This record gives sequence, C-alpha cells and structure tokens, in this order.
Amino acid sequence: MRTPSAVAVVIPARDEEALLPACLESVRVAREVLRAQHPTVRTEVFVVLDVCHDDTAGVVSRHGVRAVTSRAGNVGAARALGVETAAEWAGDRGDLWIASTDADSVVPPHWLLTQVRLAAEGHDLVVGTVSPRPVDLSPDVLAAWHARHTLSDGHEHVHGANLGFSLEAYHHVGGFAPLPVHEDVELVEAMRRASLDWVATGAIDVSTSGRRTARAPLGFASYLEGLGA
Repeated sequence: MRTPSAVAVVIPARDEEALLPACLESVRVAREVLRAQHPTVRTEVFVVLDVCHDDTAGVVSRHGVRAVTSRAGNVGAARALGVETAAEWAGDRGDLWIASTDADSVVPPHWLLTQVRLAAEGHDLVVGTVSPRPVDLSPDVLAAWHARHTLSDGHEHVHGANLGFSLEAYHHVGGFAPLPVHEDVELVEAMRRASLDWVATGAIDVSTSGRRTARAPLGFASYLEGLGA
C-alpha cells in the first residue's frame, strides 16, 4: 500500500467524560505530528457515543471532532459503525487508513506517523501494544502485568486501543463483528487467516486506563482484576 490519502481515528466511548479529554488531546497532537510530515494526508476523528448517559457528547463537541451515535450497547458494533462512518467521509477509498484506540487511552505523539510509515511499507494491519497507567494499579498487579506482556516488536498481543488497518483489508475480512468483547482479536485473526500483510510493533505503545470497573464483560478491566486476584 502506498501512503494513505486519508487517516481516520475511530474511538468507541461509553460514559467517558472523565477520560476522553486526555485521549482526544493526545490524538490532536498525533494528527499535528503527522501533518508536519505529510501535509496532504487528510485526517479526522470519529468518536462513537455508545449509549452514553453522561457528558461524553459535550466533550466531543468541545474538542471539535465528529460524534457518531450508536444505540448498540456493544463495542464491536460501535467500532464497526465508526469505521463505516469514516469510510463515507473518505468517499469509501480503499487507501483510507483506520487507526483504532479507546476513549480511556492516550496515544503517543508519533502514533499516526508510524502507522502511516508502516502502511507505506506495504502493511495492511498494524498491531500495537498498550500499557496500563501505573498510578491505577498496585505494585503487585503492575508487576504481574509486565511479567506477562512483551512490549517489543513481534509481540503476540491484540488490543483495540492500538490497531491500524487499511479500509480495503477491513472490508476484505468482513469488518468488526458485533461482539461485546474480543472483537479486536477476531478482526486481527481474520486478517491473518486471509494472509494479509501485518506487523506487530512495540514502537507506538499506548497508555490506557488501569481501572477495574469493566465497560465490557471479560474485557481489559476484567483481565486486570484477575491479575489482582
């Protein structure tokens, strides 16, 4: 794949008024870093409001990014709606690049720039790493996390908070399944089975909330809770 003509950041959110501002600020910086190197690449951010009851919509409005309303109550369906809305924005171009993160996460400044570089090198899928914020975890749980996770190139982890893929590859495998959990794993496994070109990188580690109250059943928060059991 050549350098994408456009990049869309898709962020599902449910009642994330407290943590979404930091996420959107980090994405703003990442867009600026990308724009400095690739001024012709269009970028946009799509926050999918998935059955929100707080002021998440107000946060989105104040940050000047696009809100997409979902009543699915399902993270897989929310991510899929975000991708399809982004595809409409880009004119359904196959060279649109989708960057996926979560509303409780903070991406590094070079997050989009690195994904675009990897896309230009021919990769259809970029699988990044995440690290929970140390302040959210006890020392024992944090140590257990690092003992089980490799944060370098070639890692084996999959997180919806740090994925990137071409729209063409996404449509080729049927997109995100409407699952309440592990929709990210299912998508990555489908792309691998389809023999698409992919890379697992530790160069764009995303910081994510270490909260223990789950937004999705058996999701990241539940996993962290298990480490502390």
